[in-house]
Amino acid sequence: MNCMTKEELIAFEDSIVKLFHEGKLPYPIHFSGGNEDQLIEIFKKIRPEDWCFSTWRSHYHALLKGISPDRLRDMILAGRSMHIMDLQCRFAASSIVAGCCSIAAGAAMAIKRAGEKRRVWCFVGDAAEETGAFYEAVRIVDGRDLPCTFVIEDNNLSVDTPKKERYGNNVMHWPPCVARYTYVRKYPHVQTGKIVLEYM
Repeated sequence: MNCMTKEELIAFEDSIVKLFHEGKLPYPIHFSGGNEDQLIEIFKKIRPEDWCFSTWRSHYHALLKGISPDRLRDMILAGRSMHIMDLQCRFAASSIVAGCCSIAAGAAMAIKRAGEKRRVWCFVGDAAEETGAFYEAVRIVDGRDLPCTFVIEDNNLSVDTPKKERYGNNVMHWPPCVARYTYVRKYPHVQTGKIVLEYM
């Protein structure tokens, strides 16, 4: 599925960061970065016919799923960075924490009932992993053997609070429908709004 290199992903995101620093994106936005290698490997398994559901940090997912850089840039400039959707590419993102988990489970159920060979891939952060919506979606997918993989993108932070401060050393052991990779995020979660105000 992957048709973009690590260098192309970084170049695209750097161009968006530049627009943000110039005050041309006065919208809620989360930048991708630090997880290029891991995502490129995962997207080698994702086919064009598969569905992909993402989070508010979705630029890399959208590009790797096949949305063109020009189209994605237009959506970001229109203020849609955190809720990108492209039905032709079978891609949707939500700014709600764990907002796509139940949708992903429902899409996987529909695929199984139709006897299709497609899969669903649902990306979440490690903070979304702590929600009831994620837990229930995982139980449905696992219990009904649905064609869905949840990918936890673990940067050890909920906004800026590490996991150990959130719930100690307790580690959840999820069923095989849940995958995880760890990374160190490139861009901060907070204080970015001040940058926009400086340029307005």
